[in-house]
Amino acid sequence: MSIALAIASGVAPEQGLYTAIIAGFFISFFGGSRVQIGGPTAAFVVIIYGIVMEHGTDGLIVATILAGIILVIMGICRLGSLIKYIPYTITTGFTCGIAVTLFTGQIKDFLGLDIASVPSEFVSKLIAYGKNITTINITATIIGVVAVAIMLVWPKVTDKIPGSLVAIIITTLIVYFAKLPVPTIKSVYGQLSSSFPAFHMPSISMSLVQQMISPAFTIAILAAIESLLSAVVADGMIGDTHKSNAELVGQGLGNIFSGLFGGIPATGAIARTAANVRNGGRTPIAGITHSITLTIILIVLMPLAALIPMTTLAAVLLVVAANMADWKSFFTLCKNAPKSDIIVLVATFLLTVFFDLVVAIEIGIVLAALLFMKRMA
Repeated sequence: MSIALAIASGVAPEQGLYTAIIAGFFISFFGGSRVQIGGPTAAFVVIIYGIVMEHGTDGLIVATILAGIILVIMGICRLGSLIKYIPYTITTGFTCGIAVTLFTGQIKDFLGLDIASVPSEFVSKLIAYGKNITTINITATIIGVVAVAIMLVWPKVTDKIPGSLVAIIITTLIVYFAKLPVPTIKSVYGQLSSSFPAFHMPSISMSLVQQMISPAFTIAILAAIESLLSAVVADGMIGDTHKSNAELVGQGLGNIFSGLFGGIPATGAIARTAANVRNGGRTPIAGITHSITLTIILIVLMPLAALIPMTTLAAVLLVVAANMADWKSFFTLCKNAPKSDIIVLVATFLLTVFFDLVVAIEIGIVLAALLFMKRMA
């Protein structure tokens, strides 16, 4: 999952593992939840891709470190309890928007389209797909469909082993032994690095810091919302109560060190945290073990990871995108909520899809605040 999210974000595949190892360790060691598992998540894909396209890797690292500092300050100032007051319409709007953007971003690899560079804008992306639809790789598409089918059917067999892992193993074996003409991580990115991430200080300038403040604020808000939501879900599963401010500090430290070791933004991952609890995790030692295990995989098994078909990774993220969007709540709010809430919901959704997440969250929060003041007046 970490590799798939890194590729979708426009960075090197191993950077996803660096994030899960470094950020995951700090989130478990310093965070306020006993069972939280940290790492890259789908919510960040849209914003990371935009930053990398416009400002490069150094811009992303600066934004990640700044977001970490903001999260630490939020935790020290005890703002953890205030996150729950962000309107539900905003979180629903940008979550559905992220799902649509993430879904459309995987079409190229899922269909095996021959496109040198996919535009970051939603409409331009769809136009590029339409122009290159004749380059579809039927074999890759079939492998992708098989991967999706496995992920949909496998939960009926057992929930102890993730369906995405089973899909990756089976389709990788099929492509490798049948020598199918399907693009793999290795054929697209070359041999992956299996060395432990090294400390790296990015090239920092005042102008770059000023440009990254706004994206960093968005990353921090997203990380805070997702990690605290994940912690609340975990509380219900283990009968515990997390410390929200300590969790923000842990998330902040995780992002700071993730950036310094070449990683990308991270937060608590609901799916991985739930998997941890279902498999018996009850203390932060489980999260630290998760980090150590990924380090061993990075050093020992990365040559095998390079054999994974790109269409399979796209299939995994298509399923993630489909599961993360709460369309039932979206349409229920559109039908029953007050007009002011519907305006915030739809505006946040459309801004996320057609512009970017930074603009969506900023305008969404300001719009919600203005409508709230009007209602109070």
